[in-house]
Amino acid sequence: MTRSLVYACTCALVLATSVPVVAHHSAAGIDRTKTLVVAGTVKEFRWTNPHSWIDLDVTNDKGETQTWSVEMTSPAFLLRAGWKRSTLQTGDKVSVTLRPFRNGDPGGLFVSVTLPDGRVLGERPAAPPQP
Repeated sequence: MTRSLVYACTCALVLATSVPVVAHHSAAGIDRTKTLVVAGTVKEFRWTNPHSWIDLDVTNDKGETQTWSVEMTSPAFLLRAGWKRSTLQTGDKVSVTLRPFRNGDPGGLFVSVTLPDGRVLGERPAAPPQP
């Protein structure tokens, strides 16, 4: 093989494998025009890269329990906003503000959480108080 053919094949391979990474970050499935607040019990909090997740058991209007899956940002951003791996525990009663999934599935994109002690945490550090 010639050196330019190897170079061309390498470039093609890099471009072909980079497309799924870009597609991963699409928010097309999120309705950013709506905001919901759901109250429930933490079923699981996953402190993982590239996104953390909250699974929240929520009682619907019929008295049935639904598990809502709430996608968050990475632990690196959460740490800067005051989070720890142990911020949410299984069994905690919380309220989560989110942008819902467009398809109506229970869940969405995280905005903030009100913890059992009343503190509110988001994904980014809070703005400093205005004078």
